[in-house]
Amino acid sequence: MTTFRDIVEDKDILKTLDEMGFDTPTEIQELTIPSGLAGKDIIGQAKTGSGKTFAFGIPILHRLTPHKEVQAVILAPTRELCQQITHEMQKLAKHRHANIVAIYGGVSINPQIDDLQGAQIVIGTPGRVLDHLERATLNTEHVRTLVLDEADRML
Repeated sequence: MTTFRDIVEDKDILKTLDEMGFDTPTEIQELTIPSGLAGKDIIGQAKTGSGKTFAFGIPILHRLTPHKEVQAVILAPTRELCQQITHEMQKLAKHRHANIVAIYGGVSINPQIDDLQGAQIVIGTPGRVLDHLERATLNTEHVRTLVLDEADRML
């Protein structure tokens, strides 16, 4: 049986997974994390509750540099999913001190503009991400990872 220790080398991420009580990856995690850690492109599909957020979140955190620039963008179709992914990523990043920011509509854009200063991981809905790109308040120059969560719903 594969464990997270078999596929994840980052001690901070392993410590968090241990604290959360996770030692065995789900099928989607076991299949995608090694490729994600290697920087490869991945297309995956799995049911709700299968651990998809950690499947893409672990490689993102592993490859994150200390530079305070946006290095990963995660697009989600709804504000609720955006909030859920942000919460899970913040839990996973407990020992990594990553600056994770959620941007979505239905709330004032001004606090989000402030929050984007120094953001490393941005989770947002397509419309609000476009708003920030058009305003030049989201710099994607250093983005190395793009995740389309529930891409079928967005496309």
